[in-house]
Amino acid sequence: MKRITGIIFFALLLLTMCAQGQSQKTNTNQTSNMNWNPLTPEEERVIVHKGTERPFTGELLNNNAEGHYLCKRCDAPLYRSHDKFDAHCGWPSFDDEIEGAVKRVPDTDGRRTEIICNNCEAHLGHVFLGEGFTEKQTRHCVNSVSLKFVPAENTNLKKVYFASGCFWGTEYFFMKAPGVKETNVGFMGGHVENPTYAQVCEKNTGHLETTEVIFDTNETSYEAMVKLFFETHDFSQTNGQGPDIGP
Repeated sequence: MKRITGIIFFALLLLTMCAQGQSQKTNTNQTSNMNWNPLTPEEERVIVHKGTERPFTGELLNNNAEGHYLCKRCDAPLYRSHDKFDAHCGWPSFDDEIEGAVKRVPDTDGRRTEIICNNCEAHLGHVFLGEGFTEKQTRHCVNSVSLKFVPAENTNLKKVYFASGCFWGTEYFFMKAPGVKETNVGFMGGHVENPTYAQVCEKNTGHLETTEVIFDTNETSYEAMVKLFFETHDFSQTNGQGPDIGP
């Protein structure tokens, strides 16, 4: 009888140790992972310990730019910008999530539904249904500190290069043109790879002063850029424009 009791006690002890080991492992995974991003104390308070940031203080609350919202801890994509709306509640609100990205679990308060990152289980906030804000009748109320915003690339931006013998004069006109977002100057062409400015000034590398123009096709066109180039370029003059002489 004593032997049987001892065996049962030993088995129970092993089960208890395994359960404790699993519990400790789970808790460790909730707070740290080599592949996760480091968190500030405030981010850890919300993401790990399921806290809530103060309303109307989050940096992403009024963000209306196009892009994606990622999990602050693991960078998993969670929401798209076109699903974001203003619920006037003090936290970023979304009426939909990227499919499979967000997991819903019963909140410990027994009333609400918590939402967590489906990849790393970071606390995001809560989801509410049937409020009538949008046709989807869904509001993901998310803490800004749980999110990272990645702006979308503007596919309407195009790049073109103009060489007129003087990049400063050419750049001046394009900087003032509607729809132009950025200009840069430098040298292009030539037969010497990566020459120094001194080499270019010796006029034996074949390089020409060139202006890079980045423009938005929603606001202007390539034809308009070329037209401006021809209107401001004196083709009778080489290696310069007006009083400005190139290298």
